[in-house]
Amino acid sequence: MTTDSLLAAYDDQLRTDAEMARALDVQRAGPVLWGVFDHGGFVSYRDLGGLSGAALDELVERTVAHYRDDTDVASFEWKSRGHDEPADLGERLVAHGLVAEPAETVMVGEASLLAVDVPLADTPEGPVVVRRIEPGPDAVPDLTRMLEAQESVFGGGRGPSVGSALRELTSGASEFWIAEVGDRVVCGGRLTPVEGTDFAGIWGGSTLPEFRGRGIYRALVAARARSAVARGIRLIHSDCTDMSRPILERSGLRAITTTTPYVWTR
Repeated sequence: MTTDSLLAAYDDQLRTDAEMARALDVQRAGPVLWGVFDHGGFVSYRDLGGLSGAALDELVERTVAHYRDDTDVASFEWKSRGHDEPADLGERLVAHGLVAEPAETVMVGEASLLAVDVPLADTPEGPVVVRRIEPGPDAVPDLTRMLEAQESVFGGGRGPSVGSALRELTSGASEFWIAEVGDRVVCGGRLTPVEGTDFAGIWGGSTLPEFRGRGIYRALVAARARSAVARGIRLIHSDCTDMSRPILERSGLRAITTTTPYVWTR
């Protein structure tokens, strides 16, 4: 697939309805969808339908007013992409009180390219074990350790709660994978198939700083990709940092655009 065809598949399949699949409430406002999730609000759209200038300002104002006055969310995210029009969208969002978070690169590619064996050498603290968290009595402590490790890397306090992660796990909506050294989670991430599409997302992959450079992140990606292939999933997508982008590119994923979250906080 060409980069253009991957971008078209991403826009057509992964925006709007796919991003609202787990929302508790969804409302449409012109070209955008306002979603409320248990972790906050989220704005999605395929494109902005040519809105610009004062008309776009009015939509942003209505969006802020909706989440401020009609919901009790602590924050909402307007997820922009680098190829969105108009080009001054980010400036207008900031002018209405939203704060830009660091931009990430959207990577897309075929799952089979990632589904490789990645040998892992023992660390001075012991061997690295990559495994999937299974539903059962150990799920809550496993998820707790995984999410604590991710929060220590990413910060921000906007990751999923243990309760919401447990619901995703038990419902089968996501697979949760961890890499452990002894009883310590050193890297964790999830695989989330997107129902009705060719895609699954790989999220997380937060490796503790002292365990980086050992191939642990790549091994966790490969484990999730093998699971995706086994489920008949063709394409993988991920929003990645500059640290993980080279690993995904070496595995065959392509950078198709960027994404910048703009966040409003009550």
